[in-house]
Amino acid sequence: MIYLDYQATTPLAPEARDAMLQWLDGPDGTGFGNPHSPHRMGRMAAAAVDLARDRVAALFPPNGKVIFTSGATEAINLAMRGCPGNGAISVSAIEHAAVLDTAHAIGKCHELNVAADGQCNAKQDIPANTRLVAVMQVNNEIGVIQPTVEFHRKAKEAGALYLCDAVQAFGKMPLAGADMIAVSAHKLHGPKGIGALWVRNGIELDPQQTGGGQEANLRSGTLSPALCAGFGAAAKVAAERMDEDAAHVEALWNRARELFADWELNGSAEARWHGNLNIRKAGLDVARLMSDCRDVMFSAGSACASGSGRPSHVLQAIGLDAAQAKSSIRLGFGRYTAISDLETAAEKVKIAASQQG
Repeated sequence: MIYLDYQATTPLAPEARDAMLQWLDGPDGTGFGNPHSPHRMGRMAAAAVDLARDRVAALFPPNGKVIFTSGATEAINLAMRGCPGNGAISVSAIEHAAVLDTAHAIGKCHELNVAADGQCNAKQDIPANTRLVAVMQVNNEIGVIQPTVEFHRKAKEAGALYLCDAVQAFGKMPLAGADMIAVSAHKLHGPKGIGALWVRNGIELDPQQTGGGQEANLRSGTLSPALCAGFGAAAKVAAERMDEDAAHVEALWNRARELFADWELNGSAEARWHGNLNIRKAGLDVARLMSDCRDVMFSAGSACASGSGRPSHVLQAIGLDAAQAKSSIRLGFGRYTAISDLETAAEKVKIAASQQG
């Protein structure tokens, strides 16, 4: 099988796997301790968590704290529901469902419009009485990089906090300035089941999960040293390989554009993370294409909404009609993708598409 769905999840880095194994039981059977216990095994586990936190924090801006969560969705909910005030929430129309659905559930939600190139329009005003602005750094469906600097400034001018969903940017590029940043480990070759919310110093959130208050009294529950260690190791490798990984992705992008030169690109080609190729072909039956290419792992839009039967809200937001959105596919590639695998996959996809007539 050839894996081309890096926006959905990424392969676990060997370094992350090795780091995790030590804290599942350990070479001498003492690695399973509770990191919140005061005895020696607990202190050993706590030290592993502290090291992981430092490694993850190194990818964030300075002057903030890292709160471990079960993933980006929990981090986003903590930020949005725990944000002080009673004002409105402004979110871009192409946010991940974790942001959009939470904003609508909270109420007083205002959607910011998006241009045809996939960038949220930075010229629009933030409504009065806004308490939180949420604009992601890199869109998960089309890979377009958003004007986060402008929206951070607009949020400040409006007296609002700024939340950035940086799931697709984390470990791949420097993170945008923000008041809060949500990330997930499994999008940078770490394990599933753990993420983080970075909170700028001085911001007070209301806890949304009560109990022991293990994470700075903001998030309760026993931390998994194994998951934390895997996350930390993945973050360390990402920091060390950021330029190398970006160069490899650029080579893959250039080859992919050659291979699919006759397909239409969705979203900007320039203001984009080049590990995301979202393309369309008129009349394409994507469900049939995926069935015919079962050994090529790619996505029909966003993996988080697959099976819903609804056209992508992101593709509709940039002006595509339902037929165009439903004839689009997303190919995602990265660190462990070989150009030869990309070429083989492209040949299979193009042959299957041509057979649809």
